[in-house]
Amino acid sequence: MAERHSEQIANRSLIGVGKVIAVLTSGGDAQGMNAAVRAVVRMGIYVGAKMFFVHEGYQGMVDGGSNIVQVSWESVSSILQRGGTVIGSARCSAFRNREGRLKAAANLLEKGITNLCVIGGDGSLTGANLFREEWSGLLDELAKNGKISKDDVKNYSHLNIVGLVGSIDNDFCGTDMTIGTDSALHRIIEVVDAIMTTALSHQRTFVLEVMGRHCGYLALASALACGADWVFIPESPPEDDWEKHMVEKLSENRAHKKRLNIIIVAEGAIDAQNQPITSEKIKNLVVDELGFDTRVTILGHVQRGGTPSAFDRILASRTGVEAVLALLEAKPETPACVVSLSGNHIVRLPLMECVKMTQAVQKAMDKKDFKKAVKLRGRSFENNLQTYKLLSQKETTAEIPKSNFNVAVMNVGAPAAGMNAAIRSAVRVGITEGHKMLVVNNGFEGLSKGEIKEFHWTCVRGWTGQGGSILGTKRTLPAMYLEQIAEQIRTYKINGLLVVGGFETCDRIKQSASGTKRRVFIIETMGGYCGYLASMGGLSAGADVAYIFEEKFDIRELQANVRHLTEKMKTNIQRGLVLRNENCNENYTTDFIYQLYSEEGKGVFDCRKNVLGHMQQGGAPSPFDRNFATKISAKAMQWLTKKLQDNFQDGKVFVNDDDSVCLLGMRTRTLLFQPVVELKKETDFEHRIPKEQWWLKLRPLMKILAKYKISYQVPSSAKLENIECRTREGNEAS
Repeated sequence: MAERHSEQIANRSLIGVGKVIAVLTSGGDAQGMNAAVRAVVRMGIYVGAKMFFVHEGYQGMVDGGSNIVQVSWESVSSILQRGGTVIGSARCSAFRNREGRLKAAANLLEKGITNLCVIGGDGSLTGANLFREEWSGLLDELAKNGKISKDDVKNYSHLNIVGLVGSIDNDFCGTDMTIGTDSALHRIIEVVDAIMTTALSHQRTFVLEVMGRHCGYLALASALACGADWVFIPESPPEDDWEKHMVEKLSENRAHKKRLNIIIVAEGAIDAQNQPITSEKIKNLVVDELGFDTRVTILGHVQRGGTPSAFDRILASRTGVEAVLALLEAKPETPACVVSLSGNHIVRLPLMECVKMTQAVQKAMDKKDFKKAVKLRGRSFENNLQTYKLLSQKETTAEIPKSNFNVAVMNVGAPAAGMNAAIRSAVRVGITEGHKMLVVNNGFEGLSKGEIKEFHWTCVRGWTGQGGSILGTKRTLPAMYLEQIAEQIRTYKINGLLVVGGFETCDRIKQSASGTKRRVFIIETMGGYCGYLASMGGLSAGADVAYIFEEKFDIRELQANVRHLTEKMKTNIQRGLVLRNENCNENYTTDFIYQLYSEEGKGVFDCRKNVLGHMQQGGAPSPFDRNFATKISAKAMQWLTKKLQDNFQDGKVFVNDDDSVCLLGMRTRTLLFQPVVELKKETDFEHRIPKEQWWLKLRPLMKILAKYKISYQVPSSAKLENIECRTREGNEAS
């Protein structure tokens, strides 16, 4: 069960003994901060450290007293699913002065604290680094004033700082996503989806203002996720005659029977002359020039509210654990670091290098060097912007070069949220590449029957936010239809085929358990033989255990888990959550586990079970699924285009190399095209899963945070990375 790394914590009771760690949240609150606080506290206790809360951010550190309190394992129970920050956050002018930092140092020393995990934005992290740099001088001054002894100066000579970025704006350079961003996007898209229904009813134009005073990520990502007609962000102002172009586009859309228009504005949106573009200004322009019924909606702090998404909980939990390990390994010469996300990896970066790059973005915008500002934001931001422009603006027929290629797109396998966004993206990118775009209904079976038709730009309007598969999809494999499929490919002269598909909700339940003492919920998730859903669902919901096919278990482990829950019920945490992947074991079924837990836990706790079933496939796609599907589909279509162009001779396409059939997906930190023939040796075809699963190394975190006494292996590569190298390798999935 331990992570497969080279260095192991052999004795968890010794590595953190003597260490005193405090955690604080500072600046604006963000969903997921509580998950990070929980992870820091529990990982700290797991390694034997003494853990403290600093309430009310830097203000609490300056004021001291009851603001700095030692905490236990139970202190962070039931906060994983809560928004905001339970330990409070406050702006603190006193900490900006040396006198305030002197008081803060004295208050930390009173508790023996020399390790600090700061969760906040770039301002909070900059303040933490300054505090660290001044620490030695502050101690000397306190000793001179008789507040501490010379022994204290020697014993507490160094302050270790590790930062976690909590900001809904995703405005910190060096990380693909900051804690809170994904949840904020959920809030925005929920509002957009709701507004679309009323806008469609009345043929209205809506101008939505979202947060982002200095960063347009929320506006850009939400525009990409909902297919907005126009977006205004500070990093990429519109051209000087933007008013004319926007009016023309809105007018054209309405002429083509589009019943609603969505315009998204970041609160810090500016024009090319650095003058503000407000939502009211845009509304007045639309009303005056077009006479459209136009409404303004300013989302404000709604974006900060609500429960954190599963993505934010997992991100916060992983970075929180890594922050504790970074503090334990820190040495006096180690610079302060920030724990960041790179692809699906957690990495450590020099804090001040990231801060300087973040500040460089604003400097570039002040100088009107907007290309540099976009580039400094990173490849993810740049790719979002390029993809949005590609899909939102249709070029005139005369501007589109004809490729003479016919490209078909289709869905296969089980329906999945995001499929429609992928098809929309593929169709529109294909059209901009000059291809004739064909769509296939009902998977391979539909392809064999000739259920094929041409799609144009407007055919996929409004598809981004719809769940399921509009084209229809079936699990039917192509083997039984090969001759008919070949005939249809010849008939429709299909040169390229893009296939979107597979290998052919625990929160409310947890909240119910929270309201009922001594209750254990046993939940069955989907996933076939792949335990990803059960494992990641368990980590994001704070489950006690998740049973999966990839990690074998027996009756002894089941009994040990029951004993663990029995002990847990004796504490203040009197509820439990157990997840089971649907095919984890043919004998230890959900019913069997339910009956075992019910019998063994009799008199201590009672049990409930729930099979989530196909509700996991239903509903509207999340912002991440919409954007990820949109971007990888666009990338796939561009790859297909290049392949067709490179292999076109004498009016025909000649392709016989292995890399003409590829799978596009994320591998470590980047999106890669992987030849299917190469993937054969990496695939367990009987169970339809990869032979090696990257996420298995995250499973011990769930048990550590549930207070199991297990070993945990620390990555030997957990060292500071270079920010420039990290930026060049940047991930495109965020």
